[in-house]
Amino acid sequence: MLSSVIFYSLDKAIRQYRRMAQANIDRAGVSISIDQWLVLRVIQETDDLTQTDIAERVFKDQASVARMIRLLLERGLLLAEPLPHDGRRTQLRVSVEGLRTLDAVEPVVLSNRAIALEGLSENDLNTLRYLLERIATNCGAPPPLSRH
Repeated sequence: MLSSVIFYSLDKAIRQYRRMAQANIDRAGVSISIDQWLVLRVIQETDDLTQTDIAERVFKDQASVARMIRLLLERGLLLAEPLPHDGRRTQLRVSVEGLRTLDAVEPVVLSNRAIALEGLSENDLNTLRYLLERIATNCGAPPPLSRH
């Protein structure tokens, strides 16, 4: 039965959270997707990343991130400034309008997290963090060498 598979339950929880979070962002009247918000936040936190770096941090493929960046640039939420030492590259920065959008979404994000984590203690959250990190580490570890 699928419901007994931990990864099914994990995916279900993530999908439910994303649906609720996006609905609340939409209800607040902010025109941005969760993924676009993530890209803006990553760039705001570290503005010297490549698109590959951004894609890795938001767990999306490079093509999706390239489309989101293009859209965020078109909407004026991001700026692309040429790098003085390398004319072929640009540095992405969150624009003033992008900062306003991030500010508008912040209370919704905090509320979404509070709703999703209601009833979980700090100890529960620490255990969950530890277990999820353990799973991520297990999945990222190279396979053991077989001895024949």
